[in-house]
Amino acid sequence: MTRVSLFAFISELCPNRQVTGTGAGRAGSSGTGGADTAEAGEREEAVAVAARVSLAVAAKASAENFPVALRVLPKRWRAHLTALYGFARLTDDIGDEPLPGLPGDAAPETITATRLKLLDELQADVARIYDDEAPEPDLDAIKALKRTVKDCAIPAEPFYDLIQANRQDQLVARYATYQDLADYCKLSANPVGQVVLYIMKAATPERIAASDSICTALQIIEHTQDVAEDLANDRIYLPRQDMDAYQVTEADLAAKTASARVRDLVKFEADRARRLLDEGAPLVGTLRGAARLAIAGYVAGGRATLKAIEAGGYDVLRSTPRPGKADTLAMMASCYFKGR
Repeated sequence: MTRVSLFAFISELCPNRQVTGTGAGRAGSSGTGGADTAEAGEREEAVAVAARVSLAVAAKASAENFPVALRVLPKRWRAHLTALYGFARLTDDIGDEPLPGLPGDAAPETITATRLKLLDELQADVARIYDDEAPEPDLDAIKALKRTVKDCAIPAEPFYDLIQANRQDQLVARYATYQDLADYCKLSANPVGQVVLYIMKAATPERIAASDSICTALQIIEHTQDVAEDLANDRIYLPRQDMDAYQVTEADLAAKTASARVRDLVKFEADRARRLLDEGAPLVGTLRGAARLAIAGYVAGGRATLKAIEAGGYDVLRSTPRPGKADTLAMMASCYFKGR
């Protein structure tokens, strides 16, 4: 559920290779008592499920190639961005993809409890990265992340926040206010940009604040363009207070085409996202070289999507607006040279 435009951008940086492996846990890591053995068995089973989800992530990533415009990124960055992508996708897939081993008729409560347990185990695996006395992480995806964390001195909080966002996804499907949605974006979107800045050795408090604005904007843009898809999954990311202000109901969002009220609401959300994006865009001007190019790509992707939403008359129900490659590249070049 934590679907971020930054994830999509990072996935494009993945070379045609596996990013996560089949780590199946450490045998014999439990104690000898009956309770300890049972607990260890549950943990081994949870890790095995996570490893199988990890394989699905690898299959997705294997189809991704570097876009021509971004092959200039240094090889070391691509490796670290690949590790970030592997972690982000694994976390996301644990949160919303079908889980191996669960019957098709499993109760929703059982599925939710299983996902939450897997996310707890994932966080425990991440915690091992930061404990010098802990054994190696169980999953190959986290082992790769460990190399990135050590090389780039990345704190744990962004990774824990991404996991927490997926926990929230299990329990929250509607947001009452814009502030509620913004708080969710702090967990689900902003950490990705923060980690990217650490990878680029460009993380400062000022840059992180600008990046947070960009990432929140990108998530809101994605939610705005994907209203129909989200509703099909029984999720609405348009704040209830905004829907009420424009007299839009869930039934209106389920229509095949957007009414005037829905289009006005979408325009309102798009304009707010544009302001956020513009607030963060000066981050580009503080960077140089490949880092400047990469962040310009993030900003351009958001702006091109906003243009596509506008070009479609703000009717995001008829079809999902998708930006054209030419528009994205043109906006990327403009952002790069203007520095905003």
